Amino acid sequence: MHKNFKLQLNNIQTGQNRPKGIPKSSVKKLGILGSGLMGHGICYVAAINGIDVLMIDVSIKKAQRGLDKIESILEDAQNKGLITKNKKIDVLNRITISDDYSFLRECDLIVEAVFEDRILKNKVTNLAEKFMDANAIFASNTSTIPISILAKESMRPNNFIGIHFFSPVHKMKLVEIIKTKTTSLDTLAKAYDFALCIGKIPIVVNDSRGFYTTRVFERYTSEGMALLYEGNPAELIESTGKEAGYPVGPLAILDEINIGLAAHIRNQKRLEFQENGRELHKQSWDKVLSIMINDVKRLGRSDGGGFYEYPESNVKYIWPNLENYFPISKNVLAKKEMIDRMIFSQVIETIRCYEEGVLLSVADANVGSVFGWGFPIITGGTLQYVNDYGLKEFLRKSKELSKLFGERFSAPELLIEMASQNKKFN
Repeated sequence: MHKNFKLQLNNIQTGQNRPKGIPKSSVKKLGILGSGLMGHGICYVAAINGIDVLMIDVSIKKAQRGLDKIESILEDAQNKGLITKNKKIDVLNRITISDDYSFLRECDLIVEAVFEDRILKNKVTNLAEKFMDANAIFASNTSTIPISILAKESMRPNNFIGIHFFSPVHKMKLVEIIKTKTTSLDTLAKAYDFALCIGKIPIVVNDSRGFYTTRVFERYTSEGMALLYEGNPAELIESTGKEAGYPVGPLAILDEINIGLAAHIRNQKRLEFQENGRELHKQSWDKVLSIMINDVKRLGRSDGGGFYEYPESNVKYIWPNLENYFPISKNVLAKKEMIDRMIFSQVIETIRCYEEGVLLSVADANVGSVFGWGFPIITGGTLQYVNDYGLKEFLRKSKELSKLFGERFSAPELLIEMASQNKKFN
């Protein structure tokens, strides 16, 4: 682990981003809206850390399915000797399921974890606020939709914040807390305290579409699809991603998060661009998404297969027919070029986030990248990578990549300025 990374991680865990002068708080009862993958995951981590939880869904039947998933996680932990039977019982006793929003009166923090759709999220916000205590906090677990847009539907925007968890919630350590211009310091402090209470590492960012983590993480998966579209073999793309230091290849990640969901998020972004009089131009990865969804109807692991096949033996392999839709080029890129594209696309987008004020500190960038989506830990994180590479040399390389592969590799003004002044990201 990079020595700077250790220091930055410690600073975050000891409250670097927490507002000063506000007394520590604790969540007595947590309300969760939605019992799906994220909802039941948040419910689990809260309950196992001693918090009483109310998990609400549209029906008791759906909520029960979420509770069953939690019980399965607990049973697995018990079988591995990580928890006792009594601990499992205690956790389950802390959880109440319901379809009745009026029970939210008892909760001092509500986390919305429904499907990534603005209209649906607005609907559950309105329902919840009819019953919420006046001092309760409302948090959205959205991974992409700007919190300020969602907060417009709130009667109490000062108490509205983003708390972005990562999947699977019970394994991923990072929580991205997103504040808006109207989010109060008390609300931010309470969200920070909650994250620490449930054993997570909180970074704090300003509001923006995709915030920091999703916005930059998308660059890895998009670059993977761009490489595929250009005729590079899927197996080589995937092995190169792992060789670079990522836990898994970009196509495997897309299969896990669902290709259809990735396209939905992209379409939501396009819609928001249109509402603001802008245009989101289609890229090579949009074409890949379209082929996978519309032509071959392979949406990912949960739908039976995507870029990969998932046999009962549980040893996945690249879908054999993939080459029919993405023929292999005679000019396959070298691994070094692929790695440069994967790394540089994310680092450049991180610099843009820092330049725009989405990121509040270098520590948030580095820690968020490693714990959020598995940026190679040996690098010390996205901005530390630039420091160690050398800003002038990094700038030279970004210009080279931009000429070869497009505008997404163009250097942000901040990078140009800092390189000219021999500065580093500190």
